[in-house]
Amino acid sequence: MLDERLTAELREALLARRGESQRRLASLTGHFQDIVDASVSSNADDEHDPEGATIAFERSQVDALARDTRRDLAEVDAALARLDEGRYGTCEVCGGPIAVERLRARPTARTCVGCAARR
Repeated sequence: MLDERLTAELREALLARRGESQRRLASLTGHFQDIVDASVSSNADDEHDPEGATIAFERSQVDALARDTRRDLAEVDAALARLDEGRYGTCEVCGGPIAVERLRARPTARTCVGCAARR
């Protein structure tokens, strides 16, 4: 079990990561909309432009980054829920403890190092 000080430290790390992810998602969403807006008023043939990436490629790239960020937010929220339920720091595979060093390095970890290595 985690003591109160460590629990507070890890909660703070998760909340900081959540805030960073929310800011990144807001920025990516705005950037995606900027790309869409710019392409609406453009008559450029970006598909055949040898000078750079296509608008579709840029949209796809930003969309992929936004999906990754949403996934990260979901992982952080799940870790916070486990923390609130008293299950945080317990491996979901073997039921053993997850090392504190692993939780500090990867606060959303669901498995101990041993179980993660076997996957």
